[in-house]
Parts: sequence; C-alpha cells; structure tokens
Amino acid sequence: MIQSMTGYGKATVELPDKKVNVEIKSLNSKAMDLSTRIAPLYREKEMEIRNEIAKTLERGKVDFSLWIEKKDAEQLATPINQELVTAYYNRIKEISAATGIPEPEDWFAALLRMPDVMTKNETVEVTDEEWSVVAAAVRDAIGHLVDFRKQEGTALEKKFREKIANITHLLETVEPYEKERVAKIKDRITEALEKTLSVDYDKNRLEQELIYYIEKLDINEEKQRLANHLKYFISTLESGSGQGKKLGFIAQEMGREINTLGSKSNHAEMQKIVVQMKDELEQIKEQVLNVM
Repeated sequence: MIQSMTGYGKATVELPDKKVNVEIKSLNSKAMDLSTRIAPLYREKEMEIRNEIAKTLERGKVDFSLWIEKKDAEQLATPINQELVTAYYNRIKEISAATGIPEPEDWFAALLRMPDVMTKNETVEVTDEEWSVVAAAVRDAIGHLVDFRKQEGTALEKKFREKIANITHLLETVEPYEKERVAKIKDRITEALEKTLSVDYDKNRLEQELIYYIEKLDINEEKQRLANHLKYFISTLESGSGQGKKLGFIAQEMGREINTLGSKSNHAEMQKIVVQMKDELEQIKEQVLNVM
C-alpha cells in the first residue's frame, strides 16, 4: 500500500505538575525536511526525537512541536531571583554613597531591569521515568501521522487506478481511427497528385513512397510501450510504500508515448483522444508528487 506524504498526528500526556503536548505535521517534499520546536526542558532529547521521526517517516516536509502547559499558577509566574535583587540593591546604595549619584526613585523598575534577575538559578533535570512517558507520547503522535498517511494513500491509490483505467480505455478507442486514418492519408495523397500532375506517374513508385510514409506514422510501438507503462504503474503501485519517485518516472515515460501518439496521429478524432489522455495523465502527475 502506498502512503501519502500529507499527514497530521497529535498526542498529549498528563504528568503530576504539567501537561505535555506533541504535534507533528507533514507535507510533500523530495527529501526529509524536518523542523522542530521543542520546550527547553526537553531540548537535550532533540537528536533522539529527530532520529525517530526520520526513521519512521523517511520523506516529507515535517513540522514537529513539543510544548508544556503548567498546572500550578505559581509555576507559570516569571521567577525573580530574590538573592540577586538584594545584592544589586546593596551594591547600588554603596555606589550612590561613594559617588554622590542619586539613588533611583523607582527601585523596583531599576532592579528588575538588572541582568539575570528574572531567571531561575537552578537547573531542572528530566528523569528517565518522565522522559519514557514523554517519548511514548512522541511515538504515539508519529503513529497517528502514519495512520493518516495510510488513509490518504488509500484514497490516492483509488484515484490512480481510476485514471490508469481511463487512459487504458482511451488507448483502446484509438484502433478504429488508426485503420481509417491510413486509408484517408492514401486517398488524400493520390487525389492531390492527380490534381497537380497532368502527366502520368509511376504508380508502383507512389505505392512504395506511401508505404514508407505510412510506416513513419505507424503508432503500434507507441501503443505497446504505453500499454506496458500502464501495467508497470499498477504493479509498482501494488509493491508497497516508498514508490513515489518511481511512479513519477513511469508517469514521465507515459507522457512521452502519449505526445508521440499525438504528433503521429494525423486524425482529428485521434487528436481529441490524445488530449483526453494528457488530461488524465496530468492529474496523475499532480498527485504522484504527494506519494512517499
């Protein structure tokens, strides 16, 4: 089964003092293009998270977010380093007394602007138990995204089969016009010669030239190759995920054969069929870009 590169997954985990949210989104891309936004507390685990995503998702433009919601209002408040504030206060008073510079009128505003006053001086470390719970949430979010990709892939496969069946049917409708076309070309050339030439001409030589000309317009090889490409596209579709680039190459080859059919057709109805084939193929090419 093929997978789409478009997907979305989310997971949350409740810890005693906080709620951890994990969200991951992906779009189509030629390679793995990963951007992450991770809460500072878990930033040391970024490489582990990146490796897990790259191993599972393989390709796509992936946007990963991990953020924390604090449960305790006191934890949400911006911390003020009281010891540092006191030290700055005493130092400013000493400098003011020694230099005669007036003390600030608004002590709070002055002290809160000082460096590192509003930062924590202790380092919080993530325990192995906590990380195992968060890592499980990361894997859950990735798993949900993969499930989403598979659902999208099923819809894409249905669309591809429909379009390939349409092109196959259109290819079959070419045959009656192909026989009619050869007869019309022969009659048109013969009629033009009889109108423009007042003298007799070598009919055997004309027959030879007609055969040569008609052989150049023969489309049996193109039809055969296109039919093979159509079958190969379906067999590749059934061979599993990770076939996006290969399907794109096959679609390009199909386009070449359809273009050659159009250039050799020399028949209005055949040209219409070729235009319809091109329309179906363009829809395939657009969607193939989204296949992993």
